[in-house]
Amino acid sequence: MTHAEILVIGCGKMGGALVSGWLATGWPKTAIRIVEAHAPTRDAWTAQGVAAAAEPADIPADFAPAAVLVAVKPQGLAAALPAVAARLAGLPQKPLIVSIVAGKPIAAFEAAFGPGTPVLRVMPNTPAAVGRGISGLFANAAVSAAQKSLGETLLAAVGETVWLATEAQMHAVTALSGSGPAYVFHLVEAMAKGGEALGLSPEVAMKLARATVTGSGELLRRSPEDAATLRANVTSPGGTTAAALAVLMDARNGMPALLPQALAAAAKRSEELAG
Repeated sequence: MTHAEILVIGCGKMGGALVSGWLATGWPKTAIRIVEAHAPTRDAWTAQGVAAAAEPADIPADFAPAAVLVAVKPQGLAAALPAVAARLAGLPQKPLIVSIVAGKPIAAFEAAFGPGTPVLRVMPNTPAAVGRGISGLFANAAVSAAQKSLGETLLAAVGETVWLATEAQMHAVTALSGSGPAYVFHLVEAMAKGGEALGLSPEVAMKLARATVTGSGELLRRSPEDAATLRANVTSPGGTTAAALAVLMDARNGMPALLPQALAAAAKRSEELAG
């Protein structure tokens, strides 16, 4: 199998998770080049046999990537794009630009790389670090069917993918799955605190809460039944679970009211950051 050459701009946690995912699925190290300003990170990848440079101009001229992953921090994007555009200017064909830069629209990349640039905007999430991520994808009109397939393959190396109907839906994806891991981690914190309030030690309460949430997630992943059915399977009429759910599922003060408010706040902030 022939693997496309990939140029990675910025290799922090999410960029690094993607590179690790590609390598784990058989992508050859020679097909990947990394541009990373942080010297210790460059050295770590070089030690693993993946070539890394400090600047796009340092990438060998004979390296012609089919895709460029842009994974810099949002505040560093404006400074990074001109150097990347200069490096790509001499290529015979425009590579697919894959952006995982939070809050930055496709238009920002079209402006930097010129009209007709194929751009795939992606919102991944942090479980990608363990191969259990999910990414929302949206491509501009310049992205070919083959490039869509390549982009999906690149993101599938770290989890599941979903295609969006409009770029505007990125705000909802950001609110639901992009920020979502933090909601789950907070649930674990709250459950552990509740256990402590009932007399458990902090260590025991956290272990129980953590294992309960991770185990339930794995059950949900493997089961053909939906979340509502799995919830009902645990809930005996008049039992302890039913008593707890009467609080959590309260229409005014429980999760059905609270979580939509939280997601709406996250989506609104995503829109504000997009400018």
